[in-house]
Amino acid sequence: MSQIGKAIRLERIMNRETGKTIIVPMDHGVTLGPVRGLLDMAEMVNKVAEGGANAVLGHIGLPLYGHRRYGRDIGLILHLMGSSILSPDPNNKVLVMTVEEALVIGADAVSVHINIGAENDAEMLRILGEVSRQCMRWGMPLVAMMYPRGKKVKSEHDVEAVKLAARIGAELGADIVKTNYTGDIDSFKEVVKGCPAPVVIAGGPKVETQEDVLQMVWEAMQAGCAGASIGRNVFQAEDPTKMVRALYRIVHEGWDVDEAKKELE
Repeated sequence: MSQIGKAIRLERIMNRETGKTIIVPMDHGVTLGPVRGLLDMAEMVNKVAEGGANAVLGHIGLPLYGHRRYGRDIGLILHLMGSSILSPDPNNKVLVMTVEEALVIGADAVSVHINIGAENDAEMLRILGEVSRQCMRWGMPLVAMMYPRGKKVKSEHDVEAVKLAARIGAELGADIVKTNYTGDIDSFKEVVKGCPAPVVIAGGPKVETQEDVLQMVWEAMQAGCAGASIGRNVFQAEDPTKMVRALYRIVHEGWDVDEAKKELE
């Protein structure tokens, strides 16, 4: 029965026709504080929903302060782990909420953040395993943010490190794995091929141009990616609604970058 629950809820955060997704993370308030674009979360949720985003992702503050009660529906992914830039080790993500609590709130999925290579990655892996078991029990989809970060990691975009991080997420029960783009289509094909679960790319820090974001997403889609999870490069865009529309054209309709960027005009 739990698998039926997962299947139903996954359709709330993924396009059932394309099998792809556009997720807009808004969990930055815990990590960075009141960043530009998220001062009014309800307003931003509305903007990205109108653009066609499949889901927003954030801590409990997102449904508390971002629930609109109007407008186009959008999936809710509740983030269960956190740390701040003032923490002794910001890479140490700790559990701040449970799957059961997410169910009570009305979440369509939950997410965890695991830094493979961090000094305490063993504890984060333990949390991933426990959350995965809870998700199986309750029929809750699990999004695992899997990043290679730590002393042994020369580059967070190294294909071998990203392949390992993504595979761990899938092996431990994630329904969707979010990870870094490796920089080119061929190397990211290796990541997708080596991960049994659907892979979505992270947006990363704010980039210089919106076209750079569209190009990255287009390349990832050519590699077999299942979509994109873009935060700052959406909610800090000049027009977040138009930015999501452009991403929608690429992810769900297969447009190229030149076609999609017309949505930004």
